[in-house]
Amino acid sequence: MNEAILSLRGLRKSFGDTEIIRGVDLELGAGERRALIGPNGAGKSTLFHLVSGNLVPTSGDVVFDGQRITGWTPQRINRLGLARSFQITNVFPKLTVFENIRLAVMRHHARQYTFWRVVDRVAGLREATEVLLEKLRLQAQATTLAGEMSYSEQRSLELAMTVASNPKAILLDEPMAGMSNEETHYTMELIREVTAGRALLIVEHDMDVVFSLADQISVLVYGEVIATGTPEQIRAHQGVREAYLGEEVAG
Repeated sequence: MNEAILSLRGLRKSFGDTEIIRGVDLELGAGERRALIGPNGAGKSTLFHLVSGNLVPTSGDVVFDGQRITGWTPQRINRLGLARSFQITNVFPKLTVFENIRLAVMRHHARQYTFWRVVDRVAGLREATEVLLEKLRLQAQATTLAGEMSYSEQRSLELAMTVASNPKAILLDEPMAGMSNEETHYTMELIREVTAGRALLIVEHDMDVVFSLADQISVLVYGEVIATGTPEQIRAHQGVREAYLGEEVAG
């Protein structure tokens, strides 16, 4: 594996007397695509919250790009090069597609307080926005209000906003949830393209997506990683099949 860009070391999280994450150790290599799978209630979203700074671990450490980021704010973590999208779309519905992406680009360049009337005078801002529009295949919808887009189109827009900061690693939380088969395939290929050369940690319940997209898969059950391996190794892992996958991948 490539040198680790993200390391979780003995990570634990409790809410009162209930321990949700129970000593997770995990490493994500630079440029690696890793899927995190597990049954509902396994702690996948909690783990993402710990990595991205939305929650503080009870114990253990998160190390990103050589720096201990445990307890950092999400904004500070993002500036270091770790970007995240959520299960629920996180776009601005009353702004156009172009304006949403431009706002994300502005954040990357620390210009979130620039007045809108002078935004287009910022060197390179329009060009960077247009590049992302093209990369995410959103040029035809540049003037469309985000709130008028379909669900899958909003997910594409959110993906554009996620990569606007040119991150070294991306966390995607169930990006295919609620999509048709056609939308899922389109989004999967889009993710494959925009994450090329970046590390990716993805939570996803669609096993076809997981086995097609991931280089490595880690299986989280009751807050513990019970197995990590290639898609082929995870398919054949009896403990994983019993705990989670069952007959879904038995063939």
